[in-house]
Amino acid sequence: MEYNSRLKEIVAVLRKHSITKGVTPLKLREIIEDLGPTFIKLGQIMAMHSDILPKRYCDELMQLCSDVKPMPFEEVLSVIEESYGRSWRRVFSHIDESCQGAASIAQVHAATLADGRQVVVKVLRPDMEGVIAHDLALLDTLAGLLENLWSDGKRLRPREVVAEFSKYLYDELDLMREAANCSQLRRNFADSKLLLVPEVFWDHCTTTVMVMERMHGVPINQVERLRSAGVDIKQLARDGV
Repeated sequence: MEYNSRLKEIVAVLRKHSITKGVTPLKLREIIEDLGPTFIKLGQIMAMHSDILPKRYCDELMQLCSDVKPMPFEEVLSVIEESYGRSWRRVFSHIDESCQGAASIAQVHAATLADGRQVVVKVLRPDMEGVIAHDLALLDTLAGLLENLWSDGKRLRPREVVAEFSKYLYDELDLMREAANCSQLRRNFADSKLLLVPEVFWDHCTTTVMVMERMHGVPINQVERLRSAGVDIKQLARDGV
């Protein structure tokens, strides 16, 4: 994908959403989703900054953390088979077609290994590097303009922010790195009575596919479900800290 081609795509998305008529929280999320993985990741970061955006915008953008439009299941299987160099059925007896969670870079499906173990499979979206490289180049150009044209530009150091964001984003493109971090975390808490870290199945991990033990639980932000399950919220907070 050429730089100018990606720029035209971004302009087309902005025109499609008629941003001159105002940007509601829902419209902002839809624009970010249409702009693709780099901007979705930025939206996820923005969602945690109610000091910058009004709360209603942050609440809407929080959906980008786990409610991004998933890629088709056939594409998921294609990535797995290309990564393994063989049919997915030689590794798994079953993969759920429904997506358990879709984010900007990858998505997750429940599955069963050929030996019967219950796992989750994280699959990287295809062709990520090209799109992200051009998006980051555009963001760097924008950051340079901010530094030169805005009075607070140099003080806020936007190009340094983009550089740090770039390193963070490229780290996420290698699922072997994530698998290594997860395994290290599991070793660190091997004797803990408070925290369970899923096992990584290294034989089935590549840079684009990660397979780990399936665990069941309640998301930490679903407070009413936790209370109804008899969880002591104050104790959970202390344990978390």
